[in-house]
Amino acid sequence: MFLHHLDPLLVHYGYGLVGLVVMLESMGAPLPGESLLIGTALYCATTHKLDIGWVILVAIVGAVMGDNLGYLIGRSLGFRALARWGRHVGLTEERLTLGRYLFRRHGGKVVFFGRFIAVLRTFAALLAGANRMPWSSFLLWNALGGIGWAGGYTMAAYLLGSQVEKISGPIGIGFGIVAVLVIAGAFVFLKRNEKRLTEDALAAAKREPTH
Repeated sequence: MFLHHLDPLLVHYGYGLVGLVVMLESMGAPLPGESLLIGTALYCATTHKLDIGWVILVAIVGAVMGDNLGYLIGRSLGFRALARWGRHVGLTEERLTLGRYLFRRHGGKVVFFGRFIAVLRTFAALLAGANRMPWSSFLLWNALGGIGWAGGYTMAAYLLGSQVEKISGPIGIGFGIVAVLVIAGAFVFLKRNEKRLTEDALAAAKREPTH
């Protein structure tokens, strides 16, 4: 079980692990920050060994700090360096093209809503810096996105875990199965639409002039 494997990591490294992984993912490292947040929230709800308030706080701080560091890296390196070296961390030429197009069209909304889309969450800060997005605007949307993503996802998972734990017997098992099916269905729906929207945006980006 995922929580069983997560237990020794959280016992030894606790809040620091959550903050570090979220920060590194926000900087551009391909790490499972979202899965860790949800797993840690469920861990808090079922074991009470960590305080959910501190988990949310370190997740938000890690997200905001990581994005700002990623922004500085992207701004310092620029598109040429990202195009050359970005593929080593999954930042392909197509994703660079998509990022340039999205930031040109939508700016701060990409930083905010990108928090909730796996590909953009990892690379939004690098792309914002490379696109020379004003830092004051980036900081505002980054902070709002970090609070909404880290705080919202973590608290939702914690509340779900707490409710399931309170119900025992066949009713609890049935509720748990329904909850898992609903979450899985929502995940599949979002992923399918995320892929379609990404493909549509990428096609539009390739049709636009590069200057």
